[in-house]
Amino acid sequence: MKHLPNTITTLRFIGAVSLLFFDVGSAAFWSIYLVCGLSDMADGYLARKLRCENKTGALLDSLADLVFVACCCFKLIPALAFPKWLWIWGGVIVATKIINQISALVMYKKCVFPHTIANKVIGVLLFVGVPLTVFLESIVPMVIIAVVATFAAVQEGHFIRTGLEKP
Repeated sequence: MKHLPNTITTLRFIGAVSLLFFDVGSAAFWSIYLVCGLSDMADGYLARKLRCENKTGALLDSLADLVFVACCCFKLIPALAFPKWLWIWGGVIVATKIINQISALVMYKKCVFPHTIANKVIGVLLFVGVPLTVFLESIVPMVIIAVVATFAAVQEGHFIRTGLEKP
């Protein structure tokens, strides 16, 4: 039972990559998307419940999240018609997160993925907001997500650079 959370996380890698083989408008794509998102919530809950939280599991979870987001972006970006300013804003958020990781590498000689409340909130908002954006054909959910993601990225950098989040 102690390996169940990491097994679920590992299966999320497979689910994320399998998204690449389905059309964004298909039921299969959104079913896999749903399973991947729910598994992200389940693995952390189970790790806490089974008292088997560890740094390896937290890193694996962060990497699975990264692969899931990358695969979703690869499939969804061509399907989304956002104004240029929103794309630029998203680019600034991504650049901030990259700078955060460079800071962590310089300071600690390893990547650091803070599991802050703001990062957890942005995960839930992305999970719900992306389908809303696609199905409602509205940028409002993404603007809300961008506001929260900006705060989360800045907070993450602060935590890394002040030592509040150490590897």
